[in-house]
Amino acid sequence: MTAATVDVVLPCLNEAEALPWVLARIPPTWRALVVDNGSTDGSPELAHDLGATVVRETRRGFGAACHAGLTAATADIVCFCDCDASLDPSLLVPFVREVRDGEADLVLGRRRPQGRGAWPAHARLGNLVVARMLRRRTGLRLHDLGPLRAGRREQLLALELTDRRSGYPLQMVVHAADAGWRVVEHDVPYLPRTGVSKVTGTWRGTWQAVQDMSTVLAEPPVPPDGADADSFAVLPGGTAQ
Repeated sequence: MTAATVDVVLPCLNEAEALPWVLARIPPTWRALVVDNGSTDGSPELAHDLGATVVRETRRGFGAACHAGLTAATADIVCFCDCDASLDPSLLVPFVREVRDGEADLVLGRRRPQGRGAWPAHARLGNLVVARMLRRRTGLRLHDLGPLRAGRREQLLALELTDRRSGYPLQMVVHAADAGWRVVEHDVPYLPRTGVSKVTGTWRGTWQAVQDMSTVLAEPPVPPDGADADSFAVLPGGTAQ
């Protein structure tokens, strides 16, 4: 795989402490796109010095940063990974291979906590609730809406994602399901993050994330290209017709 094959989007807000570890694990022929979302700790300068391409996104929000990275990407395959050292981006190699070989359209990492403090109980509970809601909405039997994922750039852009907050990762999966994508997940180790979580580090942050995702799940189904929006519906269990 060449440098033009894979871009890795890394949303970043004050992650200077974790950046060296994360960027050192990007496969050497891939490009790291660090999307700075208003850092005040020198993260964008450090990322640049470490060889990453830095994208600026002034609008705050996890989804805003992710989508800015997707828009800036030029590679055929785009990956996403948190920038807090909780996930190893080198684990994306088999994900990319699966997408490249046509075995899946969207590959997700199912987080498996490693050690105490890797995944707070309130954050894990919130994720479980959303995963169950997702199953009812789409029929996809996924266990996690984790940030480690891979797909093709043009297809991802065609999903027309609009959420710019915590609901962005979920909206990607929901729209992919509506479009009939093959969505799969694989276990990945989930490490204690470096620094303080901006989203799920507190009950309040987790509650806000669940609220954002509930809003996404309440959206009407997105009809496939060429389908009549008035006749398109999702039946119980997630079957589209």
